[in-house]
Amino acid sequence: MPRHFLLFATLLLSAVVRAQSLQLSVEKIMRDPKWIGSSPSSPFWSADGKYLYFNWNPDNAAADSLYFISRDNLQPQKAGYARRISLVRDREAVYNAKRNQYLFERDGDIFLTDVKTGTEKRITQTADNESNPAFIAGDSKIAYNRGQNIFTWDMSTGQLVQLVNFTAGNPPPQAGKDNLNAQERWLKEDQLRTFEVLRSRKLKKDQTDSLLAALPKKKTVRTIYLGDKMVLSPVVSPNGRFISYRLLKTAQGKSTIVPNYVTESGFTEDIPGRTKVGAAQGTQDLYIYDLLLDSSWRFNTAAIEGIKDIPAFYADYPAQLKKKQKDSTERPVDFLRPVWSPDGNHAVADIHSKDNKDRWLYLVEPASGKLTLLDRQHDDAWISGPGIGGGFGGASEGWINDETFWYQSEKTGYSHLYTVNIATGEKKALTEGRYEIQQAYLSNDKKYFYISSNEVHPGEQQFYRLEIANGKTERITRPTGACQVSLSPDEKQIGFLYSYSNKPWELYLQENKPGSKEMQVTSKGMSDEFKSYPWRDPALITFKARDGAMVYARLYKPAQPAASKPAVIFVHGAGYLQNAHKWWSSYFREYMFNNLLCDKGYTVMDIDYRGSAGYGRDWRTGIYRFMGGKDLTDQVDAAKYMTDSLGVNPSNIGLYGGSYGGFITLMALFTTPDVFKAGAALRPVTDWAQYNHGYTSNILNEPFTDSIAYRRSSPLYWAAGLKNHLLICHGIVDTNVNFQDAVKLSQRLIELGKDNWEIIGYPMEDHGFVEPSSWTDEYKRILKLFETNLK
Repeated sequence: MPRHFLLFATLLLSAVVRAQSLQLSVEKIMRDPKWIGSSPSSPFWSADGKYLYFNWNPDNAAADSLYFISRDNLQPQKAGYARRISLVRDREAVYNAKRNQYLFERDGDIFLTDVKTGTEKRITQTADNESNPAFIAGDSKIAYNRGQNIFTWDMSTGQLVQLVNFTAGNPPPQAGKDNLNAQERWLKEDQLRTFEVLRSRKLKKDQTDSLLAALPKKKTVRTIYLGDKMVLSPVVSPNGRFISYRLLKTAQGKSTIVPNYVTESGFTEDIPGRTKVGAAQGTQDLYIYDLLLDSSWRFNTAAIEGIKDIPAFYADYPAQLKKKQKDSTERPVDFLRPVWSPDGNHAVADIHSKDNKDRWLYLVEPASGKLTLLDRQHDDAWISGPGIGGGFGGASEGWINDETFWYQSEKTGYSHLYTVNIATGEKKALTEGRYEIQQAYLSNDKKYFYISSNEVHPGEQQFYRLEIANGKTERITRPTGACQVSLSPDEKQIGFLYSYSNKPWELYLQENKPGSKEMQVTSKGMSDEFKSYPWRDPALITFKARDGAMVYARLYKPAQPAASKPAVIFVHGAGYLQNAHKWWSSYFREYMFNNLLCDKGYTVMDIDYRGSAGYGRDWRTGIYRFMGGKDLTDQVDAAKYMTDSLGVNPSNIGLYGGSYGGFITLMALFTTPDVFKAGAALRPVTDWAQYNHGYTSNILNEPFTDSIAYRRSSPLYWAAGLKNHLLICHGIVDTNVNFQDAVKLSQRLIELGKDNWEIIGYPMEDHGFVEPSSWTDEYKRILKLFETNLK
């Protein structure tokens, strides 16, 4: 049978099936998401490993409830009140070395549990909040935080000791030191010379003070005065001798105000906002206090390698560069909480420069104050990536033993696992390749790592066991898509959420070993109504960008293209996010809308443009100092691919997206107006100088130090290029990308005399819409925009 006939028959059958199934409309797909079904979320194990808990809502209640299964009974049961309040989560349990006892915090008190018997013992019962329990001193004592101070409880004697007393403000004047100026001292001496009664009383007081000073003193707790700073994460070393702590001096930056017009009071109310990029940032110092010697020392940041290095972008600003070279000042840094070795004789300080260009791992010898550089990661763009910390999350790091420290690094361009021997300085890569380690956990016996990675395919997430001694890796999960794993405390079972491109998340249970069969626990992710429509499994393709890079994309092809052969590109938000993958997207509404567009004859693409997550350092930093550069040309090249390879009409291509996707939509219509005939920019950034510091300074530095980057990256300055049809939708109470962005752009378009645009404000919506009526209104307008201009 001829191949073209088979293809025709397949498309015809698909069209017949769709004609007989649920007919999509904006009103249907933008309803409360409960109509889709109920997917479980946030699985975790109980500390004793007997139960796997998860959030779920199979009964379409107002909100999710907590459910659980056991290893022997996979029938989900709803957790009652008594179970919920007594529950200890696996990640809350802090074990001793033998793993026969663990500590946890409940309602601000500390408890000790015997693993074998399950017996709980309350250690504290106070009005204060206690937290961060840990075993120290060979597991003979328990340390915990009460407020900002640290206490220890001796398990054999019951003795409770406060180790340090952090106190706000400055120390009182020293005894015998009057702290008087010349005028005040003369007056005091003159008074004593003049009046005999004053002299007599002072003599008696001095004699009494002298006698009291000679009496035996009660042992006092060392008070550390904080001045105008606040203490962060004080931690006692495992041997009980040292305390590491950070002091933060906060900075006061001017914050935005978000007016809220539709209120219960009937008055306009202000919602406190956030600061903008470039606002003054707080400063940090790291200290080590030696309890044995009753002395403390400050981490000497001047000793950090390259601390005075000048970022490369200053080459574009000769006058600023010359001043920087002349001043030769230290760059400010932030410290993550130091990680203590098991024996407490060393700590590793994880340090990030505030300009985001460097990350240092320094070995700290707390007794001597000696500092040794273990690793330095420098990036002319910015330091980040899975497990590395900085702008997009915390760091994965720790000790395998007293001599070996492990961490993640993008040294090769992809985030991988490394170890370093603190005695020899030898570094070893445990993983390598053109993929990312997205999560890593050290096994209980410290012989293995359990890792999640996209080694199989950039669009998959799978779970592995890595043997440290020989580097052997074994894949544990098998289903194509994403497996988001929760490992049981004894490491014998895994519970995991699994989904595929067109199948929402469900919960599975499996033995933690290769080749084991997964057992499905839930099956409510798709309602009967949702299943009545044949949701597309979008093809995951690659196309070549103009610079030769291969771009991953989701492709939705219509069974019967519309006569005008239109196409739409969906641009995901966040920038650093992945959406061209094989699992159920967090953009499920957009996924359904793309299916609706396909039914109406549109070809749809959804690409992981430059700056997206999942593809390593070079892809992540491809937008450095120019948002709207390669991330935009990737969209333009996608349009060309559809024209050249899929028969799309180049005159009928539109695009839409929210947040970062809205920003790209604006840049597309303003700077490449002949490529896109219509675009919907949802909650877009229009001027990056108005956005927050943590995100924006990574990519564009600061407005007053790198104005070039901000000007070429902000749509506000390119609005004159608008030729085709633009829809702007924005929540008026958006506390992330403030509505001010849309208002400023509106004024600019008015001044430019543009008349082919409209703006819709949603008075009761924040950055992420919550009301089905708002979603429906927004996407009806988007559909009308495309139907009117692309067909």
